[in-house]
Amino acid sequence: MEHADLSTPPALGAGPNPGEGVGAAFDAGALLEARQRSRLAVEQIAAACRPGMSEADAEIEAARVFAELGFERVWHPTHIRFGRNTLKLYKEPSEPGVVLAEQDLLFIDIGPVWAGHEGDYGDTFVIGNTPEHRAIADAARSLFQTVAGHWRRGASGRDLYALAESEARALGYELNLGAPGHRLGDFPHAVHKGGKLAAAEFQPAPGLWVLEIQIRHPQLPIGAFYEDLLLS
Repeated sequence: MEHADLSTPPALGAGPNPGEGVGAAFDAGALLEARQRSRLAVEQIAAACRPGMSEADAEIEAARVFAELGFERVWHPTHIRFGRNTLKLYKEPSEPGVVLAEQDLLFIDIGPVWAGHEGDYGDTFVIGNTPEHRAIADAARSLFQTVAGHWRRGASGRDLYALAESEARALGYELNLGAPGHRLGDFPHAVHKGGKLAAAEFQPAPGLWVLEIQIRHPQLPIGAFYEDLLLS
């Protein structure tokens, strides 16, 4: 999986557009550290997920991981979805009684706060060796990279999701437009936010916006999710 090169941290801070402000305590290094800790947390949570577990069991593991990594609080609830619940939108409750199967997939979406700065990262993981599961998980990551590359060439937020929709279709999947991207920053970013990424008529500033990609299979009851900061 491709990741942005953070060996030289990008210039992060208040963007030039409405809704891209940050607080007095904002620190670019702390935001990037929050990102890295969030990515590590997701990997550790995924490693703890085993067939037979419920989503509630996995959320207990997530809380343990957060505590071990020194989080302060969560700024959005942890969402861990198994099997057919991977079709659910962020605000939709999971169908109860779903447990992780021997051949299955899951996604993890977390929003912890580290040192006063928000992390937000999500990825899809495959249990077993079902080709359709692997393919849709890979497609979500590939689609993220394609859309992020379009952003680096100067696209608006609205253009990003128009491209995501067409590219998802070309890959044989459907984009779930209920995951439209959002602001991130020093906690709480909500005092500065200016709407959803998918509605932005400007090129979003680096390090302040999360690109969310959620896709679904056109026939099978499975979906995949990937999200990360947009970084130059």
